[in-house]
Amino acid sequence: MNIADAVAQVEAELRAQGDPVRAESEKRYLKSDFVHLGVPMAPLRKVARSVVKVEPSRVDLLALAETLWSVAEGGRPIHEMRMASIEVLIRRVNLLGPGDLGLAETLIRDSASWVYVDHLAEKIVGGLVLAFPEQVGVLDRWVSDPYFWIRRTSLLALLPGVRAGEPDLERISRYGDALIGEKEFFIRKALGWVLRELTKKGHAEWVTAWVGERTDRISGVAIREAVRHLPETDGERLLAAYKTR
Repeated sequence: MNIADAVAQVEAELRAQGDPVRAESEKRYLKSDFVHLGVPMAPLRKVARSVVKVEPSRVDLLALAETLWSVAEGGRPIHEMRMASIEVLIRRVNLLGPGDLGLAETLIRDSASWVYVDHLAEKIVGGLVLAFPEQVGVLDRWVSDPYFWIRRTSLLALLPGVRAGEPDLERISRYGDALIGEKEFFIRKALGWVLRELTKKGHAEWVTAWVGERTDRISGVAIREAVRHLPETDGERLLAAYKTR
């Protein structure tokens, strides 16, 4: 693979499909300082994945992702190129190994928005931890990391296991207790999402019991997500306990 040609192809195709009106709207919504071209997600995904339609080597995949991520205009990263970087990794995640958690961490630490972090956390980090369970200790370190997007990742990376029917309940409980007092909205929301997904996958009793023991500490945003799919009586009881704490 010629990395420079592939990156130039992606950028040219994305620029051709850009919409300045959409770009400004998206920039405001994301509160972004990056350059936005205004390309919707579906065509962006199609453009990005087309360059790895023929399976590249792992080395080329990593080089492509890193180069796409680094493309800038006027010293500012280009949003769609960063999204393209993530999409090529997702498309060929089967080529990644346990050592590639380091790249995911680098990209997350260089992220400034949930729009990048959440895809990396669930599809890349979560996928690698599910495929290589011996690497889950990385998340044990990340749950107390100073950077809140890394802490958010530690929670969201547990979602693939939940959705696969293999939830790591011990870690979900431990990470939940570690992060339940967080003031950061994105951490609170992530905790609620994990609990909500557990309920959808048949663990309503576990979620009810876990939240029930912590209604004096859990945040409003987390409990509202957590009870969303619980039986109505259980959800109402937990919310009432939260409101009267």
